[in-house]
Amino acid sequence: MKYPALLNFRDILPQLGQFDTIIDARSEAEYALDHLPGAINCPVLNNDERVRVGTMYKQVGAFEAKKLGAALVARNIARHIEERFADKPREWKPLVYCWRGGNRSGSMAHVLARIGWPAIQLDGGYKAYRAHVSEKLSETPPHTFKVICGTTGSGKSRLLEVMAGIGAQVLDLEQLAAHRGSVLGNLPSQPQPSQKMFESTIWQKLREFDPAVTVFVESESKKVGQLRVPDAVMEKMRQSPCVSLTLSRPNRVRLLMEDYEHFTQSPDTLNAQLDCLVKLHGREKIDSWHQMANSGRMPELVDELLVEHYDPAYLKSIDRNFVQFNEAEVLELGDISEAEFLSAARRLRG
Repeated sequence: MKYPALLNFRDILPQLGQFDTIIDARSEAEYALDHLPGAINCPVLNNDERVRVGTMYKQVGAFEAKKLGAALVARNIARHIEERFADKPREWKPLVYCWRGGNRSGSMAHVLARIGWPAIQLDGGYKAYRAHVSEKLSETPPHTFKVICGTTGSGKSRLLEVMAGIGAQVLDLEQLAAHRGSVLGNLPSQPQPSQKMFESTIWQKLREFDPAVTVFVESESKKVGQLRVPDAVMEKMRQSPCVSLTLSRPNRVRLLMEDYEHFTQSPDTLNAQLDCLVKLHGREKIDSWHQMANSGRMPELVDELLVEHYDPAYLKSIDRNFVQFNEAEVLELGDISEAEFLSAARRLRG
C-alpha cells in the first residue's frame, strides 16, 4: 500500500482499535465538541489561526489566505512531530482526520508518510464518522437490555457502578452525560458534554459490548440534563425487562446526603435549583424548603423532597414508560454498604 493511504470510515472501522494513534487535526474547539474515540488533538490550525485564515480568505483572497495557512500549518506540524511523535518507531501507524478529510489532515498525513510512517488519512473526515454514528444510533440496538428501576436514592447508579466493576456490561447514561438525571442532577465543576459527544460515547459503548450478553442500564427519561438519549436506545430500554430496586426511605436519605454533599455545603446553590420547582409546588413550599436548607436541616429537606416531589413523579411515570415494569424482578437492599451493593450486583449478573 502506498502511503498516505486514503480510506473511508467503513473500511477503517474494523481496524479502528489497531491504530497506534488517532490524530484529530482540527482546531481545539472542533475537537472539544466531539471527536473519534481515543483521538488526540494536534491542530494544524488552532482556533485563532483558523479565524485569521478564514478572514483573509474572505477579505483579501484565496491565494493570500493559502500562503498564510501553509506557513502556519507547516509550523504546527513540525511542532507536533518534535513534541509528540519524534520518539515513534518506524512501524508506528497513525490515523489522521480533519473535518472532511481535506487539506488539514492531508497535509499532516503527507508529512508523516514522507518521514516513513504508514499514515492513513480518513476520507470524509469527522463528517463521515459522524454520519456513521448517527446511522447506527437510529437503529434498534441488537443487545438484550435489563433496566434497573427504582425511586430516587434507591442506589441505581451505585449498583451500576459496582456491576461494571465486576465485569458486567453497563451502559451508564448518567455517567456518560455527566448528570444525575434530575432537577438537582448537575455535577459540580463538571459540565455536560455536547450532544454529539454524548452520542459518540453511547455508540462506542454499544460497539464494545457483546450482543449475546445482557446490558444493564438505568430507567432514564428521554433527557439526562440537557442531553437527549437517542430514540432507538430509549425505545429499546422502554420495551426491556426490568429490575425494581428497593431501599428503605431512611437509607435513601443517607445515600442522597452522600451523593449530593456539594449541595449540603452550598445551600445557595441548592436553593437556586429548587426554584426550578416553583411551578410544580408553589412559592410558599419552595420558600419553606429554602428555610430548611439555610438552617442546616438537610436530612429533613431530603426526606420531604422524596415524599412530596420525587416519589410521586416516579410512580406516575414508571408504569407508563417501561412496559415490563409490572413484571419486574424485585431486588431489595438492606443498607447502603459496599458489601450490600456487591452482593446485589453479583445476584443480578448471575
